[in-house]
Amino acid sequence: VQLQASGGGLVQAGGSLRLSCIGSGSINGMGWYRRPPGKERELVATITRGGSSVYADSVKGRFTISRDNTKVYLQMNSLKLEDTAVYYCNAQGLYSGRTVWGQGTLVTVSS
Repeated sequence: VQLQASGGGLVQAGGSLRLSCIGSGSINGMGWYRRPPGKERELVATITRGGSSVYADSVKGRFTISRDNTKVYLQMNSLKLEDTAVYYCNAQGLYSGRTVWGQGTLVTVSS
């Protein structure tokens, strides 16, 4: 399994961005995590192979995770300053069970 993330950038508070992550190989669950400046990496959202999703409380109602086979997306609306972070996608190999991480993509929300 390999992952390639894209879509980060600079956006004003209240704006929107869409992150994409393209995977290859046989994939089970996929997700998005983020590492805010000076903090630990944290869960943003996950989605199962069947499409069931889980969100961190901090992004519920603002972010939407979606999936198209081995591609996963994160639509981020109503962005806040505290959403500034490096965002990472991950995936679990369907047969190996191994977790693979994509390279991070930086999202910067400005006032």
